[in-house]
Amino acid sequence: MARRRRSREMAVKVLYQADMSGVSITEAFRLFCEHFGGSEQSMVFAKELLDGIDAHFDTINSLISQFSEHWRLERMSRVDRNILRLAVYELLGRPDIPAKVSINEAVELGKKFGTEESGAFINGILDRIRSHLRSGEEGAGQTEDGATSRETAEAGGEADGA
Repeated sequence: MARRRRSREMAVKVLYQADMSGVSITEAFRLFCEHFGGSEQSMVFAKELLDGIDAHFDTINSLISQFSEHWRLERMSRVDRNILRLAVYELLGRPDIPAKVSINEAVELGKKFGTEESGAFINGILDRIRSHLRSGEEGAGQTEDGATSRETAEAGGEADGA
């Protein structure tokens, strides 16, 4: 299994723990590492993701709420909600990770940790958020052919090793 996938799994478990117990993301990560550990590389990337989610928590939740038709955030399963938080952070704050990779990884996490419907549910919400974010990029950071820097990276950029 790729290092970044292990890191994402670790991040989802930490987010779930924080959500269930009411402790901070930082404290949940500390407890997770203390009890379960992991490779140094996996923990470093997981911490980067968790720090980013923590820093943009309200914005992430707002986007999820805005684009999840007929679903209030608190009514979603904790697993799906936290996978969405992870992926939305990657879409917002990690231009080094192609949007397609973030969405595919989230769908796979949903299939692994969620319900039978989680993959499709997560994919639908993330696709709407991705489209919204992409439309917000129009005119900014475009190449001569009109592609955004994110699209250029997706078309010919390197995969993140997921």
